Amino acid sequence: MGKLICLLGKSSTGKDTIYRKLLERTDLKPFVTYTTRPIRFGETDGKEYHFVTQEGFEDLQAKGRVIESRVYNTIHGPWTYFTVDDIDIKGKDNYLAAAGTIPAYAKLRDYYGEENVIPVMIVVDDGDRLARALKRERKQEHPKYEEMCRRFLADSEDFSDEKIAEAGIKNLFQNEDLESCIAEVTEFIGKECGWT
Repeated sequence: MGKLICLLGKSSTGKDTIYRKLLERTDLKPFVTYTTRPIRFGETDGKEYHFVTQEGFEDLQAKGRVIESRVYNTIHGPWTYFTVDDIDIKGKDNYLAAAGTIPAYAKLRDYYGEENVIPVMIVVDDGDRLARALKRERKQEHPKYEEMCRRFLADSEDFSDEKIAEAGIKNLFQNEDLESCIAEVTEFIGKECGWT
């Protein structure tokens, strides 16, 4: 049976970069989640997310394919992020998901089974995170600084030490140096998936 590796962490911890590098360097298959938010400069539909309309979300939900969903009330209106059951976890393949939040991880764990879903949390100092977020936002054609700040503040509550402990997440990886972090995460995943 395959494993589902869930990358978690606050915004601007390097999850997207680590996700891409792990897919390049391992035999993990991408488990791409969905969102109704607008696509950002440099993103590709089906790579970072499946970008759908609100109607597309509602259609998948009506078909019973949505495992979990969450709505963020942004300054640009509500954006829904959600996960659709579109992988075969009972097969031999191992998957990598950028689950993002603790509740999303918990729903995947409960849906696919605790023995099949492995959390990997990426951690970065909040000052460094804020600097990274600002640098990324400045690259956008229409920077959304208010949304960046809202997300930064929401992460403090969403990823509190209590919530991490409550979810039983113990696999924390400090991303001070990207290559070192990727190497540590790759080694950990290799053990969990039986590669090493």
